[in-house]
Amino acid sequence: MFNAIKNRKKILGMNARNFSYVRPNNLKKAIRIADNKIVSKRILRKDGIPVPKLIAKISSYEDLENFDWNSLPSGFALKPNSGLGGEGIIVVYGRKKGREDAWVKADRSVVTTKDLKSHIRNVLDGNFSSSGVPDIAFFEERMQLLKLFKPYSYRGIPDIRIIVYNKVPVMAMLRLPTKASGGKANLQQGAVGVGIDLATGITTSAVQGKTKIIEYAPGTRLLLSGIKIPYWKSMLELAVRAQEISGLGFLGADIAIDKEYGPVFLELNARAGLSIQIANLDGLKERLERISGLKIKTAQRGVRVGMNLFGGEVEEEVEEISGKRVIGPVEKVKLIGRKGKEVEVEAKIDTGAGWSSIDSEIAKEIGFEKTVEEYDKLNISYQDIKDLSKKERWNIVKNVPYIDSALIVHSSHGTTYRPMVKVNLFMDKRNVSAKVTIIDRAQLKYPVIIGKRNLGRFLIDVNK
Repeated sequence: MFNAIKNRKKILGMNARNFSYVRPNNLKKAIRIADNKIVSKRILRKDGIPVPKLIAKISSYEDLENFDWNSLPSGFALKPNSGLGGEGIIVVYGRKKGREDAWVKADRSVVTTKDLKSHIRNVLDGNFSSSGVPDIAFFEERMQLLKLFKPYSYRGIPDIRIIVYNKVPVMAMLRLPTKASGGKANLQQGAVGVGIDLATGITTSAVQGKTKIIEYAPGTRLLLSGIKIPYWKSMLELAVRAQEISGLGFLGADIAIDKEYGPVFLELNARAGLSIQIANLDGLKERLERISGLKIKTAQRGVRVGMNLFGGEVEEEVEEISGKRVIGPVEKVKLIGRKGKEVEVEAKIDTGAGWSSIDSEIAKEIGFEKTVEEYDKLNISYQDIKDLSKKERWNIVKNVPYIDSALIVHSSHGTTYRPMVKVNLFMDKRNVSAKVTIIDRAQLKYPVIIGKRNLGRFLIDVNK
C-alpha cells in the first residue's frame, strides 16, 4: 500500500507535464470533430466502426415542441452533443408500468416527459456543453450489459478507455459504474477505473473516483484484478483505427461491449482525463516518449507494438493480487485416480463446458477400467432415462464399481448420459479435487477437457 501511495503522488505530479506534452498533438479541426458526438459517430460509422444507433436529435425549441415522444423505444440514452465528463447524460431502462409519459432510470427513479423536456432545454441552452454555447440533444440506443460485468457494475454499462498516441495503444482501463456515480462509467462522478494489461487484456490495479486506490468492487468482496476482457485485440484495433479516422494525435477512445453486438465505439476524447494513470499505477509521459517518432503504417502493427511495449509484464503481479494462476487454452494436466495411478496429458481448457471430461481409455489407465466396462454393459442412452427422476436414474447405475454419480451432459456432440468419478487434477502446480465425466474422446484432438467448475483458481489467457 505504501508503494501504491508513493506511485499515486508521482503520477499526480506528472499530470501538468503530460497535458503540455499531448495537447499540441490535437489540431483544432480534429478537436472539433471529437467534440461533436453526432458528427464523429457518423464519420466513424462511415468507415466501418460500430457505433450506437442514433434514434433522434433535437436541435431547437421548435424541434422539442414537435417531437413525437411515442417514437422513443422503452430504453435509450439522452445525451448533449458537446457534453464533457459525462455531464447531462440520462439513461433509461424502460417505461414506467402503466404510464406512457414516464420512464425508469438506472437508479430506479422515474423521469417523465416533462422532466426530459426541461433537461433538453438545458442542453439546448448549452448548460452541459464544453464551451457553454447552445447545443443539440440526441437520443441513441442503450447498450445491453454483458453478463461478465454484471457482478461488478451498478445499474449501468461499463466501458473501456484506451489511450492511443502515434497509432499505438499506450494505456487502458475498464470503467465500472457505481452507486456513487449514479450508474455512469465516469470517474469524476465516482465510478471505478481498473487498469488493464495491454498484452493480455487482464485487469490489474483499481481506483475509485480520481485518487482512491481500491481492491474490491464497491460493496462486494469481488476482486477487481484478474478480469479477462473479451474482444481485447479487436478493441485495440478499433481504437487505433478511430485515431486514424479522426486525425487526433492523442486520443482517448471509449468502447463498450454490448451483449449482442460485441464492441461498440462510444466516444472520441481529445481531452482524456489522466486518472487512467492512477488506475494503472504508472505514468503516461514515459510511454508516450517511447513511441514518439515511430513510423507505424497499419492499425495491426500499432497494436502489436503497444502490446509488446506496454504489456506482458504483469502476469506474476496478477497472480499475486488475485491469488489465481494464469494458464493458456491448452495445458499439461496430471490426473491421479484410484490407488495413486496417474497419467499426464494435454488438456483443452474449455470455459464453455460446465463439467470436466476424460476419455474412457484415460479413465482405464488411472484405475477406472471396471467402471468403464460395467457401465458400457448397461448400454444406457439418453432416450432411456430422459423421463426418469434422479433417484430412478441413480438406481440403474448405483452398482457400477467406483462410480460417484452419473450425469446428463448436453454438448455440441449431442446429449449423453455419462458416468462420473472423482480424481485429482494437477495443473500449473495446483491440485484440484474434481468430479469428471467419462466418454469416448478417441476421435477428438484432446483426451481431456477442463470445464469451468474446476477453473475457479485459474485465469485463462488466450494469448499464452
